[in-house]
Amino acid sequence: MPMKFIADFHIHSHYSRATSKDLTPENLDYYAGIKGIKVIGTGDFTHPGWTAELKEKLEPAEDGLYKLKDGMKLTGNRNYSHENETRFILTAEISNIYKKNGKVRKVHNVLMAPDIETAEKIQKKLAASKFNITSDGRPILGLDAKILLETVLEISSDVLFIPAHIWTPWFAVLGEKSGFDSIEECFDDMSQYIYAVETGLSSDPPMNHLCSFLDRYLLISNSDAHSPDRIGRNANIFDTEVSYAAIADAVRTQDGFDGTIDLYPQEGKYHYDGHRNCKVVFDPLETIRNNYRCPVCGKRLTVGVMHRVTALSDRNSPDERPGRKETNYIIPLKEILGELVGAGENSKAVQNYYNSAIDIYGSEFNLLLFESLENIGNAGDPRLYESIKRMREGNVVISEGYDGEYGRIRLFSDRDDFESASGGLFGNDSDVGNGFSKRKIIDFDLEEYHALLKNLKFDEVPGVAEESIKIEERSDNSINSEQQKAIDHIEGPLLLLAGPGTGKTFTFVSRLVNLVKKHGVNPKNILAVTFTNKAAEEMKVRLEKYLDGNNELPVVSTFHSFGYSILKKYFFLTGRKENFGLIN
Repeated sequence: MPMKFIADFHIHSHYSRATSKDLTPENLDYYAGIKGIKVIGTGDFTHPGWTAELKEKLEPAEDGLYKLKDGMKLTGNRNYSHENETRFILTAEISNIYKKNGKVRKVHNVLMAPDIETAEKIQKKLAASKFNITSDGRPILGLDAKILLETVLEISSDVLFIPAHIWTPWFAVLGEKSGFDSIEECFDDMSQYIYAVETGLSSDPPMNHLCSFLDRYLLISNSDAHSPDRIGRNANIFDTEVSYAAIADAVRTQDGFDGTIDLYPQEGKYHYDGHRNCKVVFDPLETIRNNYRCPVCGKRLTVGVMHRVTALSDRNSPDERPGRKETNYIIPLKEILGELVGAGENSKAVQNYYNSAIDIYGSEFNLLLFESLENIGNAGDPRLYESIKRMREGNVVISEGYDGEYGRIRLFSDRDDFESASGGLFGNDSDVGNGFSKRKIIDFDLEEYHALLKNLKFDEVPGVAEESIKIEERSDNSINSEQQKAIDHIEGPLLLLAGPGTGKTFTFVSRLVNLVKKHGVNPKNILAVTFTNKAAEEMKVRLEKYLDGNNELPVVSTFHSFGYSILKKYFFLTGRKENFGLIN
C-alpha cells in the first residue's frame, strides 16, 4: 500500500574521510527514527569493509530494502513500531576525476543499488579495473563519469545514477571550476539514463527552476551527512509503496514524488558573491554592476553558487517552471531551540529541550512540518509555537553566506522581537534588527541580470577568466621570480634553498595549491613532510584555506609521525603487536 514517507539517500559511513566514527548502521537507524526518516541510504556500498558490516547487522525487509536486526537496535527516546521502523537502501557516492574537452573534470555521483549482490558486483568490477576502493568510503576514480554510468548499467539496469550536489564549484557536474554547462555535455548520449539530479546544500529547487535544461530531471535533496545527527537536513518526500522498485519508479517518472525538504541555501558559505576581508557581499546583479570588482579593495570578487546558477539560467522566475514539486524549508530543531534558550545546539540545555520535544511530538520532522499549529500551541510553549509558525510561513531573517563565510538564518530579528514572543505577544514581522534583513530566495532583478550578462565580453563571464590558483598575497603584494619558478615547477625533482623568513612555507603551499587547482593533481596523491608539529600545522591551516571547497586535502605530517604511522599500519611485518608504542 502507498504511504507518505521521508527518504535521505546521500550519506556516508565511518569508512569515508572526515566522517564521524558513529556512522554505524545502529546509529543511523536510531537517528532516522528520531528525525522521522523512513528510508535512509547506507552510503559507501563500494567499500568492502562497509558492505561486510551491513551484511552482519542488516537483514532483508521489503523488496530491495533492509532493516536493522532486532539485537542491534539502540535504546533511548527512539520509539520503535512497525510504522516508523527504519529501512535502509543501498547507496554510494563516487568521485570521478578525469580530463574531457581539454579540461580536468571533477564530478561526484550518487549510485543506488537494488540489492547487496548488485553492490558487490560493482565493487568487484571497480577492483578488477585496478581502482582503489578500500582507502576511502567515497572512492576517487580516474574514470569518465559517462563510462562509469555505462559500467554500472551493464551490471544492472535497475541501478539509479544521480549526479551529486550539481552546483558545487570544484566537485560537481555543473560546478564552475571543473564541471560542464549542461548534463548532456557530461554524459553525451548516456544522459537519457539520468533521471534525477541532486541540488545540494548550496542550492534549492527554485534556484534550479531558473534553468529550463533541468526540467526533464527530478530535483532531489539529500543531506550528504558526515555524522548521524546531520541526516535529514535535506531530504525527500515520497508517496509510494516502501520498496526499491517503487522508489526507483517514482524517481524515473516523478509520480509518487511529493517534493523536498531543504535547509535555506543562503546558509551556504559560497551562496552569494563577495569579499570576506572587506565585508562586501553582493547578489549576482550587484556583482555585474560593479564589474566583478570589490568596491573596497578593487580586486575581483569571489563568485558564488547563485551566480553560477543565474549565469546558466534562461528564466526570470522559478515560477515559469511547469510541474513544480513542493519545497519545504526547515531550520533544524536544535538550531531553533538554541536560539530560544540562548545556548549552543550541543549544550545540555538544548539537548534536554530537544528530548522533551521528541517525547511529545514523536519525531523532529513531525514537529517541524506536520503537527498542527493548534496542537503545538495547546502544548503550552508559546515560544516554540511562534518559532515553528514563523519557520513554516518562511518568515525568517536571512544573511547570505559568501566568500567562505557561512550565512545565518534566524527566527527572531532582535531581542525585543524574542522577548515579545516569550511573553506570548508575538512580535511583528517587519524588517528589523542587528544588520539583518529578510530576503527572498531570488531577491534581485533577473531580467536586468540577463540583460547585463549579454553585454559582457567573453573573458568577463564568471569562471572563464577566474585565476587558476588562489594563493596568499605577501605583505608587499609581490612574488619574486624565483618563487614563481618554484610555484610553477611540475616535472622532475625540485630543490628549494632559502634562509629563514624568505617565504619558504608560502612558496611551498602555493606550489601545492597550483598542482591541485591548475593541474588537477589528486590531493590524496600529495605527501608534504616537515620537521616540526608547528610547521606541519601551519601548512595544514593554509592548505585548508586555499583549497577550501575541496573535499580532499594533501597529507601533511612530520617525519616522525609519518614514519610512526607506517610502523603502525604494517606492525605485523616487524614482529610487533598492534598496540606497540615508541619511547623517545
